[in-house]
Amino acid sequence: MTQSDHSDSASALSRYWNQHSRRWREFQYVYPVISRRSHGLSIGINLNPDKVCNWDCVYCQVDRSDRPKSKRVDPARLRDELDSMLGWVTSGEIWKSDEFTGVPAEQRRFNDIAFSGDGEPTMYPHFEDACRMVIDLKNAHELTGVKLIVLTNMTLYHRPNVQRAFEQLDENNGEIWAKLDAGTVTGYQQIDRSAVPFDRVLNNVLEAGKRRPIVIQTMLMNLSGIPMLAEDFDEYLNRICELVSNGCQIKRVQLYTIARQTAELYVGPLDDEQLDRYAQRFRQRLRGVPCEVFYGVA
Repeated sequence: MTQSDHSDSASALSRYWNQHSRRWREFQYVYPVISRRSHGLSIGINLNPDKVCNWDCVYCQVDRSDRPKSKRVDPARLRDELDSMLGWVTSGEIWKSDEFTGVPAEQRRFNDIAFSGDGEPTMYPHFEDACRMVIDLKNAHELTGVKLIVLTNMTLYHRPNVQRAFEQLDENNGEIWAKLDAGTVTGYQQIDRSAVPFDRVLNNVLEAGKRRPIVIQTMLMNLSGIPMLAEDFDEYLNRICELVSNGCQIKRVQLYTIARQTAELYVGPLDDEQLDRYAQRFRQRLRGVPCEVFYGVA
């Protein structure tokens, strides 16, 4: 989508893009959203109701000032919630709900079931079992064309149980969306604020990408009114080039910016022209890697 195409569609969809609550009605773990990056309906699964994460991103959109109502995942309830949600979606009942009656026709497509939520999903001790459960329900509802997505910071991919879980997803229309927000240790610490070494993240992204094509997600933003410097973006591009040259299969890169309230007040969205300039530099440098752009919400 170009800048000129963006304004009209964003106006119609902004109310839905702004509504990404992890709680829907009486559900505790499963929630529906209209997602910019999924181009339609995404059913989210929150395996971190305790709101614990091993990153502390300055742009995080999880409200951690609100005490969690549930700190543990009940597998039976999770299964029941997802089963009910998939029934509503496949029957079309979800589009009759007050939350979604105004969604434009072109966005009424069921794109994916996504492990997302209030923290890093692979931190959940029974992540492998959760993947198996979702696969079984997806097959039971005959949703072979629906993707299974994991939004992950890749800090734990070196663990055997996470690797086994990803292998299950590989066989069931799975897709790994791996975060990479910076090209240097300094940038990583400034944006993602994690004690996990940056080198571990890069190595895990590389190893995962050697086994299957992955998607890279990159948040670009203003920090105290200042966007990422040209030399810092060049370092980010260097890391992408190194990943590719070392055998990482990158299906596409998503460049996006702020759409909702962030953890730190000094974080703000890029305007469309700024984001387009970054995308142009990306495409000039990495001609063989598709680049998608997702603008902010006015």
